[in-house]
Amino acid sequence: MYESELKPHQLYHRCDLDTLPFDTTDDFNNMSPAGQLIGQPRAEQALEFGMGIQQEGYNIFALGAQGTGKHTFIRDVLQRRAGHEAVPPDVCYVNNFDQRHVPRLLLLDPGQGKALADDMKKLVEDVRNAMQSAVENEAYQNRAQAIAEEFKEKQMRAFEELRRKAREKNLVALPTPSGLAFAPAKEGTEEGLSQEEYEQLSDQEKKRIQESAEEMHKEAQRIAQNFPQWQRETREKQKTFNREVTEYAIRPLIDELKTKFANNGKVVDYLGSVHDDLIENVQELFPGRQQQEVQQQIQMALQGMDDAGIGAGGIKNPAERRYYVNVLVDHSKTEGAPVVYEQNPTYLNLFGRVEHLSQMGVLLTDFTMIRAGALHRANGGYLIMDALKLVREPFAWDGLKRTLQSGNLKIESIGQMYSLISTVMLEPEALPVKVKVVLTGIPLLYYLLRHYDPDFGDLFKVSADFAQQMDRTDENQHAFVRLMAGIVRHEKLLPFKREAVGRVIERGSRLIDDAQKMSIHMESMTNLLRESDYWARQDGAASVEAGHVQKAVDSWIFRSDRLRERMQEQIQRDIVMIDCDGAAVGQVNGLSVVSLGDFAFGRPSRITARIRLGKGEVVDIEREVDMGGPIHSKGVLILSGFMGGRYALDHPLSLSASLVFEQSYGGIEGDSASSAELYALLSAIADVPLRQAVAVTGSVNQYGRVQPIGGVNEKIEGFFDICRSRGLTGGQGVLIPAANVQHLMLRQDVIDAVQAGTFHIHAVQTIDQGIEILTGMAAGVADGSGQYPENTVNCKVQQRLKMFAERQQQFVRESQAPKEA
Repeated sequence: MYESELKPHQLYHRCDLDTLPFDTTDDFNNMSPAGQLIGQPRAEQALEFGMGIQQEGYNIFALGAQGTGKHTFIRDVLQRRAGHEAVPPDVCYVNNFDQRHVPRLLLLDPGQGKALADDMKKLVEDVRNAMQSAVENEAYQNRAQAIAEEFKEKQMRAFEELRRKAREKNLVALPTPSGLAFAPAKEGTEEGLSQEEYEQLSDQEKKRIQESAEEMHKEAQRIAQNFPQWQRETREKQKTFNREVTEYAIRPLIDELKTKFANNGKVVDYLGSVHDDLIENVQELFPGRQQQEVQQQIQMALQGMDDAGIGAGGIKNPAERRYYVNVLVDHSKTEGAPVVYEQNPTYLNLFGRVEHLSQMGVLLTDFTMIRAGALHRANGGYLIMDALKLVREPFAWDGLKRTLQSGNLKIESIGQMYSLISTVMLEPEALPVKVKVVLTGIPLLYYLLRHYDPDFGDLFKVSADFAQQMDRTDENQHAFVRLMAGIVRHEKLLPFKREAVGRVIERGSRLIDDAQKMSIHMESMTNLLRESDYWARQDGAASVEAGHVQKAVDSWIFRSDRLRERMQEQIQRDIVMIDCDGAAVGQVNGLSVVSLGDFAFGRPSRITARIRLGKGEVVDIEREVDMGGPIHSKGVLILSGFMGGRYALDHPLSLSASLVFEQSYGGIEGDSASSAELYALLSAIADVPLRQAVAVTGSVNQYGRVQPIGGVNEKIEGFFDICRSRGLTGGQGVLIPAANVQHLMLRQDVIDAVQAGTFHIHAVQTIDQGIEILTGMAAGVADGSGQYPENTVNCKVQQRLKMFAERQQQFVRESQAPKEA
């Protein structure tokens, strides 16, 4: 009989405290920072490579499970490197005086953007003051009045010439609301005749006067035709004069700024445009009462021009904003390259936006309402984003790809991009970008993007793969303790004693179901430290002990296991039928794992097999009703290969069998029950009962070797809890694959039961070893002719299958024999 029972020391791999030479975590002075990681050499090298290489497309995708600490670690590494890199330029947008809807982009040295913005605000005020002084200057007023007087003088000369010609014709010019009228004058005077005097004139004289008046009307019209030309000449002279005055007032101010920013050609060019615009529109800088005062002074200087149909004209509202500078990104206080984490990577948050102001039902905007996105702030540095959040946001993923491929960041609205609106929008000049994008996400998302998006591989050539576990060596345990001490200090927790640290390491091995590995899932480990600290403080302890860590584990399980308790209750009440003693043919207790988020537990299930004469089919009832997954169905089909290869080499496999998980009302997936199904099938064929006190887990291949499975600790404990609730008899236990022994990290109560001999755990390598434990009968080894010894399980199976084959052949012969008439 195969000796398979495990000893208590094989069920739990304890931490060797002798290799941890400290009393509490306070003994570590050179502890690792809280953002440090251990056991990630592959990810660290990938990050260093990705940050160092500057060619296009070498952006980074950090893949790993949630809670591995990759985000904190990445930010810490990037910030350390970025601190030694150059600070990128400030990003500013200014008015484009030629195309108002295409604001100009200015890139300035760090801190110069804010300086330019302040200087431009000061320039507006200085220009206003300079023009105020110029307008109030007596020379300005005299020159303006002289221009106006020149026009008035031309008018007066023209009127005088008209009056002279009228006198020669014995007429007098009289102003009327509709213009000049010409009437006959008294002899030797410029006084017009009265109506009575005019009526006394002869018809011939009246005719002469009428003809002369018509001639003078024509002459007046000819003179009036010169007025528009004189007005235009006067206005042009006034404009030229105003330009000269404005040029004189603002030239020193503009030149001073050009000298200050002489090393930036685009700024100098922009200041030239500002100069030209101020020359044409300086009057717009005088708002409110000040505007009225200046306008009145100009009008006073041009007194008399309005009477001739010429005025200074209305002055528009203030337009100071057109000369302001919109500093999108200010690096005046930045040290090194920027490291930006965008928590909500929507399209607008990434690429910026142009805001609008609603005024009287109309949406207004200008370059001062352009707002930066994360890519603007991260330009010249690093941008970190959660990949899942990014791909969930409409248009964000495609927009990021366009930006990285083109090297230019363009701010445009979704409606504008897809022609959903016809309103004229701002089109700011594109920003050249050089940014290293780091995406974080789970491995599945990485591989999906890699497979389905042809651009992904070209843009994210570096993958930083974060592991969840590392080898449980002395060196790694020391590194973990140093990291743990850093977390304890950073979180301001009570110091952990050496035994408590050992219990934390052991708990990490249990979380990953591998006694030879240790978890580096930092979220889980940090949560365990925090909760252990809580229970220590509840006890009023000065430090955390191993009992506090265990209490934290037990409390977490209690908070999570309501459904497990309910399922166990159903078994205890025989609602779900599970036998823990006796024996039955074709029936075995299989073990499965139920996962509920981060909590998993084992649950036994009754597996039964029925056989009959047939065509070599093993029917999986779960698959037939679409309740079995493909992996489970594969495991069942393997059983046919095993049966045929072992027992039906020289005759047909004339068997039809059905397998089912009894009382299963949900889907079944995985092949960890395939060995249990095979045991049930062999029992049914050989008509040999199986011990119901022993539950089974493990998959099987076509050669009958038992293969390892997952969740072995939870499966053992799940069956143990049922047996304990019904009373441990000493004959109960679990059958597991031998390869799973290295994964065992069982609860202490299970170990104690094994130590006391009331519960047994067997590790098997083959189906033959397992069937001997379950039946108490030798499995049997075939001789050279393929025959098995009598009174063995394999012999009984072989004989039963041969009998089925013979009966099938007999049925065939009888069905083909000629029938008597």
